[in-house]
Amino acid sequence: MDDKPEEKRRWNKKLPDAPGEGRKLGERVLKKNIKSESSRRWIERQVNDPYVHRAQAEGWRARSAFKLIELDDKFGLIKRGARVVDLGAAPGGWTQVAVDRVGEKGRVVGIDLLQMDAIPGADLIQLDFMDDSAPDVLKKLLGGPADLVLSDMAASATGHSQTDHLKIMALAEAAYDFAKDVLKPHGAFVAKVLQGGATGELLKLLKRDFAEVKHVKPPASRSDSAEIYVVALGFRG
Repeated sequence: MDDKPEEKRRWNKKLPDAPGEGRKLGERVLKKNIKSESSRRWIERQVNDPYVHRAQAEGWRARSAFKLIELDDKFGLIKRGARVVDLGAAPGGWTQVAVDRVGEKGRVVGIDLLQMDAIPGADLIQLDFMDDSAPDVLKKLLGGPADLVLSDMAASATGHSQTDHLKIMALAEAAYDFAKDVLKPHGAFVAKVLQGGATGELLKLLKRDFAEVKHVKPPASRSDSAEIYVVALGFRG
């Protein structure tokens, strides 16, 4: 999508501290101290991404917040007063959305191996979800069965599609193992996977344990990204 005209004007104004140079602000951002082509492409994409601008304007920590907003609007995942777990929560966009939508009587717990700034209304844990102690820590903070388990966890990309798929599927499987232990009947589970979706044993288990299983690529997910999400509804318990 194209930026709005006022956004283009903001990026095209002359630098106030460099009169006469004729360089534009966007050009300076893209050129200064950017040594790799991949870094340059990433900044260009951020500059021109309308979801990035919306996230900044609306107070979301990351554009990824809109992925959960779109999934929730489509499937009604987050109920008022619900207990929600956010796996791989950093920087906190999904947690913010969950807190906003469960309301004051809800409970939201987020975990990530990266440190996160506090989010009012959420309990945040800095811990690797794959650590053996993580499930018990999360269960204690939840204080009861969960209505929704979210996993936006992703492993570092290797550039080798088969390897990357195996790594992210391992995280999705670990998230499912946790979800089936904490979800209440009729609860829901959402996990990031890659193109091709949940496969093999995981897909078989999801179809066994949930009334409905779908693969979805929300509009906020970039078209050049291989990510999609598996959405499982109606946990049979």
